[in-house]
This record gives sequence, structure tokens and C-alpha cells, in this order.
Amino acid sequence: MEILAPNAPEQNPVEDIWLKAKNFLRKFWYKLRSFALVKWLFTFFVQREIFEFKKLHKYGVFPKKI
Repeated sequence: MEILAPNAPEQNPVEDIWLKAKNFLRKFWYKLRSFALVKWLFTFFVQREIFEFKKLHKYGVFPKKI
């Protein structure tokens, strides 16, 4: 397993997950009237999505439900 470079978001697989979740939330922003709803929808998305990115395998992380 390789160590992630500090301050290198392009190498960090978490950044890809965060980007995918943000894009999902942007589709529904007009319906979200409170932060509690944003938080609920984010949790809903992350728990049901299977994330598969090439760089996950590079760092020894394999796709699975989070």
C-alpha cells in the first residue's frame, strides 16, 4: 500500500467520493430547506452507493458499501 502525498487531493480517493456525493446533492438542492435534510440526503447517498475508482485499487482499498 502506498502512502498518500500530503496536500494532494488528486491522489486521495476520498476526494472522489466527496465529489460524487456533492454532485448528487446539487441535483436536489432546490428541495432541501434545512441543513438536517442535506445531512440526511448525504448519509442516504453515501450508505447506498458503491464507489469504484481506479485509484482505490492503487492504495489497497476495494469497492464496498460504506
